[in-house]
Amino acid sequence: MTDATQQKLRLPGPLVLVGCGKMGGALLRGWLARGADPRLVSAIDINPVGLDDVRAKGVTVLTKAADLAPDLKPALLLLAVKPQFMDDALPDYRRYVDPDATFLSIAAGKTLAYFKDRLGSGAEIVRSMPNTPAAVGRGVSVIFRDPRVRQDRLDLCGALLSAVGSVEWVEDEDLLNAVTAVSGGGPAYVFLLIECLAEAARAAGLPAELAMRLARETVSGSGELARLSEESAAQLRKNVTSPKGTTLEALNVLMAGDGLQPLMTKAVAAATRRSRELA
Repeated sequence: MTDATQQKLRLPGPLVLVGCGKMGGALLRGWLARGADPRLVSAIDINPVGLDDVRAKGVTVLTKAADLAPDLKPALLLLAVKPQFMDDALPDYRRYVDPDATFLSIAAGKTLAYFKDRLGSGAEIVRSMPNTPAAVGRGVSVIFRDPRVRQDRLDLCGALLSAVGSVEWVEDEDLLNAVTAVSGGGPAYVFLLIECLAEAARAAGLPAELAMRLARETVSGSGELARLSEESAAQLRKNVTSPKGTTLEALNVLMAGDGLQPLMTKAVAAATRRSRELA
């Protein structure tokens, strides 16, 4: 996490959050925790359930864009709408296209060309892909560093996303498809690993509840060890593996030619392909 995450988040003007579900809500709460002025934030969601806490802090919570103040001039509009609903949502925000306004999208697969087509060629768009561990301040977001976007606005986007975790940058927009497949969907793969490990433990004879607790704690603890250690993942794996031991027997299966690596490569390739199709 960068030093920026320790600084107070200062908004240059009004911010409109379009979509306040799990990801949008995590971002919003991260901004407030970093000291952003809630009076500058408007959150739009057609079903604003569970937002009483942010409303109590001074955030304007609305169900439709038409209820925004008629003289509002947002400095940034963050598009946290699911990709399949983006076509319906965007027309309401075309009126905010302005040289002083930036749109930040976190929607998978929706390209700059897509947004320019629907918002107009004059819209300033930044694309990013965060992930759901943002809900506990441990997300990772990747932003496309578009050379056509003003540096101060790229910096603002970086500050907004760093409020809920670390931020990385790519210079090629197409790489966001792979990012979506790896870190965007990655939490689901890890949760599936927990499920599979728990089921394998149950099949080995452990009670189901104990099997799940062991799987959850093992995966979360190993992740924290990987985060804090200066050693590579490969070295950490070797540290657990004794010659002729039990772990090696399991790894001989997982690291076989038809083991985990080719399966994960195939899965990420499928997700990357789907991300491109969403465009």
